[in-house]
Amino acid sequence: MTRTNPWLHRSHPSPHSDAQVICFPHAGGSAGFYHPLAAALAPSAELVAVQYPGRQERRHEPPVGDLRVLAGRIADVLGPGDGRPRAFFGHSMGALVAFETALALGEHGPVTLFVSGRRAPSRVRHDMLHLLDDHELVAHLKALNGSEAAVLDDAELRAMVLATIRADYRAIETYRFASGAPVGCPIVALTGDADPLTSLAEAQAWEAHTSGGFELHVLSGGHFFVRDHNAAVAETILKSLETIRA
Repeated sequence: MTRTNPWLHRSHPSPHSDAQVICFPHAGGSAGFYHPLAAALAPSAELVAVQYPGRQERRHEPPVGDLRVLAGRIADVLGPGDGRPRAFFGHSMGALVAFETALALGEHGPVTLFVSGRRAPSRVRHDMLHLLDDHELVAHLKALNGSEAAVLDDAELRAMVLATIRADYRAIETYRFASGAPVGCPIVALTGDADPLTSLAEAQAWEAHTSGGFELHVLSGGHFFVRDHNAAVAETILKSLETIRA
């Protein structure tokens, strides 16, 4: 594991690869969620996973409760990059953070934006999950079978995880897309055919948020379908990067 700063993790450093893939975790998630994808992409592309405040080694830092503020801080960290083409990949909450980070970076944004397990910014559901009591929130998380589910039976870990997830859900549920110019890069949307949080129509609606090309890939599974399709997701990313380079 290589960490150039607290925000960025490289579990499979590939400094001589032709491209980078910057990955943004889901609500309550951490950079470690992307370790399997990093292994699948290396050495063709270097995966750099963003670590938000409030989790793992950054657990003593307060989570950022405003999604657009979080994206702005990440954009400042990423800057113009090192000259290699870079794609953004975000799952669930991470898709929105990746989208807003791309907007904040402007001409220094990604060559392709991959959005996974999340409805388009213009599709609003008036969820209030961050206001659920602990029992209800735990039941919701276990139903999704996310990476946090394994720690929810430990009282001490559960308290820490729920505080971070509430802050993340508050950031998602208070976020509203500000009408404006779409991103200029292509968007590739991925969704699970049984995802309760994103319908096919809501995933397709990402097409309105790019002035570049658009693709929709439907894979089997629920909200965390990406864990069961790691090889297919890696192949989709690498094929897109090959097209950009060509």
